[in-house]
Amino acid sequence: MIVVVMENVPPRLRGRLAVWLIEIRAGVYIGDVSERVREMIWENIEKGCEEGNAVMAWTANNESGFDFRTTGKNRRLPKEMDGIKLVSFHPETEGEVPDVADLLA
Repeated sequence: MIVVVMENVPPRLRGRLAVWLIEIRAGVYIGDVSERVREMIWENIEKGCEEGNAVMAWTANNESGFDFRTTGKNRRLPKEMDGIKLVSFHPETEGEVPDVADLLA
């Protein structure tokens, strides 16, 4: 199963995703696709995202039971620490929000 959440993306990308996934809410898509189709969907998202941002999460055989990736201008970025993927928050301006690694150190 995969979940895709997109913000500020062109309508043509939203329409393109509707071919493979169900849009359960504005910009939120779910579906059950193979790894190959998931990778193809992600390529389409990266190419068509423009000024927007997106995150894709899917079930995976790991400690947390899922994996995810992001693209576009977003303060949240995946960061792997000790084999577990966490979310790193990058401040809009320096000094606003500490990085997850700084909090765990």
